[in-house]
Amino acid sequence: MFSEFKAFLLKHNVMALAIGFILGAAVGKVVTATVTDLIMPLVGMVTPGGQWREITVELAGSKFLVGDFLGAVVDFAIIALVVFLAGKTLLQPGPTPETKSCPACIEVIAKAATRCRYCTQAV
Repeated sequence: MFSEFKAFLLKHNVMALAIGFILGAAVGKVVTATVTDLIMPLVGMVTPGGQWREITVELAGSKFLVGDFLGAVVDFAIIALVVFLAGKTLLQPGPTPETKSCPACIEVIAKAATRCRYCTQAV
């Protein structure tokens, strides 16, 4: 039974998914801490009064938490920017393989190929 369970985990990449989820949660904590502890105090110093998240608007007896909403939008934008920059820095694309076109069928094949895999024409 253990061997079946192990085969299931390996076949469906459950372990890779679990590791990715755990790393994603850890990265999320780091990004949230970066935004909360380093970037938002700078935003608070730039805004007048520094308490902009507490701005409310009352209309017809209803209270709209405009500052809280704007704070969530600013948090999202900053977190998205930090994740984008980290991803762009860490996930550099690999080199693209050199290719050429087959003269017979115009399909893209490897540059070192001597025969087209689509039409089997010698190139």
